[in-house]
Amino acid sequence: MDAFTALAILLPLAALFGFLNYRFLKLPMTIAVMLLGLLLSLAIIALGQESPAVVEGARAMVGSIDFEAMLLDVMLGYLLFAGALHVDLARLAEQRRVILALATIGVCISTFMVGTLTYYLLGWLTPTLNIGFIPCLLFGSLISPTDPVAVLGLLKKAGAPKSLETKITGESLFNDGIGVVVFLAILAIATGERELSAGFIGKLFLIEAAGGILFGLAIGGFAFWMLKQVNDHKLEVLITLALVTGGYKLAQVLHTSGPLAMVVAGLLIGNPGRTLAMKAKTVENLDTFWELLDEILNALLFVLIGLEVLLLTIGKNYLLAGAIAVPMVLLCRFSAVGLPVLLLKQTRTFTPRAIRVLTWGGLRGGISVALALAVPKDIPGREVFLLMTYVIVIFSIAVQGLTLPRLCRGIPKEEIS
Repeated sequence: MDAFTALAILLPLAALFGFLNYRFLKLPMTIAVMLLGLLLSLAIIALGQESPAVVEGARAMVGSIDFEAMLLDVMLGYLLFAGALHVDLARLAEQRRVILALATIGVCISTFMVGTLTYYLLGWLTPTLNIGFIPCLLFGSLISPTDPVAVLGLLKKAGAPKSLETKITGESLFNDGIGVVVFLAILAIATGERELSAGFIGKLFLIEAAGGILFGLAIGGFAFWMLKQVNDHKLEVLITLALVTGGYKLAQVLHTSGPLAMVVAGLLIGNPGRTLAMKAKTVENLDTFWELLDEILNALLFVLIGLEVLLLTIGKNYLLAGAIAVPMVLLCRFSAVGLPVLLLKQTRTFTPRAIRVLTWGGLRGGISVALALAVPKDIPGREVFLLMTYVIVIFSIAVQGLTLPRLCRGIPKEEIS
C-alpha cells in the first residue's frame, strides 16, 4: 500500500475515533484511539467467524502498511523532535546522572533480566518451539526501552512533581535510542552476522549513540545559526521542518542514531534557540505547528497499534505467555530502576515513591511493536514475541497510562532533586 492510501484510511479513522472520544469517552486521546482501534479489530475478527473474507481483507489491508518503516523511518524523528522541543534543558541537566543511569544501565539490566525470564517461561510454555537464549534476549532488548511518544502525551496530565516528570521524560527520550542500539547488536548476533564481542558492541555504541548525539549537535547548531539570521516565522518553521526531515534521513544514511540526533536537535532549538534566535511570534507559531503535528502523528500511530491485532498469531499458550509477561516485565523494570536509584540515593534525595512512579510510568508503545515486527521471520519465537509485545503495550498504555495520575496523587509538589 502506498503512503497516500495508508493516510486516506488512517486519518479518517483517527478523526472518527477522536470525535467519539470527545463526545462520549473523555479519555486521553492516545489511549482512546488505540482502544477504539483495538475494538474495531476485535469486531472484524468476530465478524470473520461468519464471513472469513471480511477478516482476510482487513488483514491484507493492515498487513500492507509497513508499520516498522512508517514509525522508525518516518514518524519517530518528528515525534522525538516535537517532544524534546518542550523539555527544559536546565531541568534535564540537573537530572543528567539519573537519566544517564536509567537510559544505559537500566536498559541493559532490564534487557538481561527480561531475556532470561522469557527463556525459562517459553521453555515451559512452548517447549516445541526450541527458542534459544539469544532470541529471548532480543525480546528483552525490544521491550525494555520506554516509549517517549506514549510517555510525553500522558505525563502532562499525571500531575507528578517536575523533578520526577523530568526524570521520566528524559529517560524516555534517550533510552529508546540506546535501546535500538542494544537491539541491533543482539539482532546481529542472533542472525549470525556478528559474534558476541566487547569490541563489536563498543563500536556499535560509538557509531550509533555517540555519533547520533554529535550529529544532532551539528545539524541543530546549523539550524540555530539560520534561525538567528532571519525574522520570518513561516520561514523559521520551515527551517525546523527541514532540520527534522533532512537530518533524520541523513542520520540513517550515515548509520548514526537518528532518534538521538532528533532529541539533541530538539533540545537545542527548544532552549537556546527559543530564547536567543526567535522572536515571540515565531515561538508561538513554532509551538503551535509542532504541537499540531505531534497530535496528528500520535493519533495515526495509536490507531495503527489498535489495528495491528489483526496480524497476530493468537494461541492459548501465546496469550498465557503475554499475560505472564506483563508482571514479569514490570518486575524487571522495578529492578532496573531501583538499582540505579538506590545507588544514587547515597549522594542525593529523591521524591517520595520515585521508584514506584518511575516503574509504573515507564510506558511501552509503538517503538516496541515496531522493533518486534523488525525481528526476521526465521528467528525462533518471533510470533510469540510479537503477541507478548502487543499484550504488554496494550496493558502499559491503557492500564498504566490511565492509573499513573492516581499513583502521583499525594506526592509533595515541592522540588526535590
